[in-house]
Amino acid sequence: MCVQNAGRSQMSLAFAEREVERRGLENEIELLTGGTYPADHVHDVVVEVMAEVGFDLTDRTPREISIEELRTCDYVATMGCSTLDVGEVGTDVDVRDWALSDPDGNDVEQVREIRDEIERRVAELFDEVTEK
Repeated sequence: MCVQNAGRSQMSLAFAEREVERRGLENEIELLTGGTYPADHVHDVVVEVMAEVGFDLTDRTPREISIEELRTCDYVATMGCSTLDVGEVGTDVDVRDWALSDPDGNDVEQVREIRDEIERRVAELFDEVTEK
């Protein structure tokens, strides 16, 4: 999750969806994404760099995520811009702040670096979760 749900969290969701499919976890893991103040559309540069690695985000729409939804999660990854008060979701949720740069306003090379870091972190989280 993030504030706008238009960049980092959209990239994270795409990579997480791929991990769920690759690992055969479709019946075990439900994915959510959202923002506290969603934008009108996914950032163009994010759509561009994700297309480079085989993801089509053109039809994705940022959405709001509620505290109630977050409380249903086992893990929540915030992107470094969240307005989330961790205490609001409770102690049963493992909240990770990935502290990633915002792709909005960055050049395409910087956004590629953010994308690649997100891909790595998503894979690592899935490795950790599936080892339990």
